[in-house]
Amino acid sequence: MTSTTVTGSRGLSVVPVPVRVPVPALLLGLFALLCAALSGCTQDAAAAPGPAVALRLGYLADITHATPLIGLQNGIYARDLGETRLTPQVFGAGPDEMTALLGGHLDAAYVGPSSALNAYMRSHGEALRIVAGATLGGAELVVRPGITSASQLRGRTLATPQLGNTQDVALRYWLLQQGFHTDPSGSGDVAVVPESNATTLEQFRAGRIDGAWVPEPWASRMVLEGGGHVLVDERSLWPGGRFATTDLVVATSFLNAHPQTVTALLTAQLDTQAWITAHPATARTDVGKALTAATGATLQPAELARAWAALTLSDDPVVSDLPALAAHAAAVGLGSDDGSGAAASVSGIYALGPLDTLLAARGEPTPASS
Repeated sequence: MTSTTVTGSRGLSVVPVPVRVPVPALLLGLFALLCAALSGCTQDAAAAPGPAVALRLGYLADITHATPLIGLQNGIYARDLGETRLTPQVFGAGPDEMTALLGGHLDAAYVGPSSALNAYMRSHGEALRIVAGATLGGAELVVRPGITSASQLRGRTLATPQLGNTQDVALRYWLLQQGFHTDPSGSGDVAVVPESNATTLEQFRAGRIDGAWVPEPWASRMVLEGGGHVLVDERSLWPGGRFATTDLVVATSFLNAHPQTVTALLTAQLDTQAWITAHPATARTDVGKALTAATGATLQPAELARAWAALTLSDDPVVSDLPALAAHAAAVGLGSDDGSGAAASVSGIYALGPLDTLLAARGEPTPASS
């Protein structure tokens, strides 16, 4: 399995993208229009198998989404998707991405596992499948210097990126383990306030919140710009320090209709990770430039270096962790699919067959064997 700890710094590298004329896609579109005009073709015929005409791909402007950030910027995704028109869309947090996917506005997305699980639960196991992992690690609870233990958090205000996202569930469950009650409304022993990461940094610097459980690069920015320190590195809470912060999910309908395009998307991810492995210094600089393009903010070299070193790019979604994540969400009132308070079932959420096939062809181990 591809797994790369990323470090280093150098200039931008651009992968050339071949120009291709989308003739098959054009013919497919004309065929669909002809079917509609004659009303003599079935829906299945109009959606003939083959590459999708377009792919709408969501991701976040976080370093934990380094693979799409780099692969999109360097043209690897466009190259590997060939005739399929790629439309990337940046989101602020995972739940918003999943709302877009559930609403039919995205075909695939890089997203945290708790957000993916929540969308899977809301759709009664129908809407999406996790087809690969993307990133391990890169999330921390950063607090004010005077806070040195969990016992000091009672009555404090902490932030997360969005209600129900992966870091939100992680913080609420950790607080529960410390004996603190939280409520989705923001009340409880510790107030948890979901807000954008940029707002969190501003509020922390202004002294209006006491800390936040956030992904990189926001944790590093809170430490180096906000003067905070790490109270909890989430790696310390999982066996071997391995936990997924980013997975690749695909709408089930898209996966069924266009398996060839899903394979091309996975190929782009693996090719990007291979490129990062071969160019670790350039990759770190590239992800910083991609974040600047997406957010308008430029990371300081020390922030980029700290954030980049905190994560590992990997196609392993750490399947064994998802039942625990479902139980954590249920324990804090965010995870039951029937109102019972029981953990949502994760059965059927993974569709790793295409990834396994690609990895086997490359002579790499599959998630199931790692």
